[in-house]
Amino acid sequence: MPHKLLVMGVAGCGKSTVAAALAHALNGLLIEGDDHHLPESQDKMRRGIALNDNDREPWLAKLGALLAAAPDHAVLTCSALKRDYRDRLRRTEPSLKIVYLEISREASKARVAARPGHLFPASLVDNQFLVLEPPTGEPGVFLSSAMAPVHAQCDAVLRWLEESEITTGTTGDTFAAHPQAV
Repeated sequence: MPHKLLVMGVAGCGKSTVAAALAHALNGLLIEGDDHHLPESQDKMRRGIALNDNDREPWLAKLGALLAAAPDHAVLTCSALKRDYRDRLRRTEPSLKIVYLEISREASKARVAARPGHLFPASLVDNQFLVLEPPTGEPGVFLSSAMAPVHAQCDAVLRWLEESEITTGTTGDTFAAHPQAV
């Protein structure tokens, strides 16, 4: 069964790293959400200005279209901080499964500060935590500790995908436990 995955979370949680590993393991397409921001949105972030819903509207539309058009397995990175953003992506891809990378504010800030020249500055991390609506209780969500090793996160997600297909035929409304940080 083809899998369409959204790897989500605040800046610095490891979306790109985990998504790349999952796309490789699934022999699927990686869609890097940051690559599809409008130039004016990229400029705002570089200047330390948080994006608003209007800024994200065309970005989410494009990501949804890319995900829906992707053949077989595809893994999308997108912060998807609000339920409304995730629901929008689900409307374009109803079988969407979500991997939520949970991280503390302190760890997020440290990771973002350690990546100079990135589109997203550390000054915007607090805003992401203010906007964040964790996907707890939403259907088809896997919770993972962003502090766990990448291989452990990927292995756990792949097991979740396998097990949920065996027990329900889909990923249903499972909210899986996360691998622990070591």
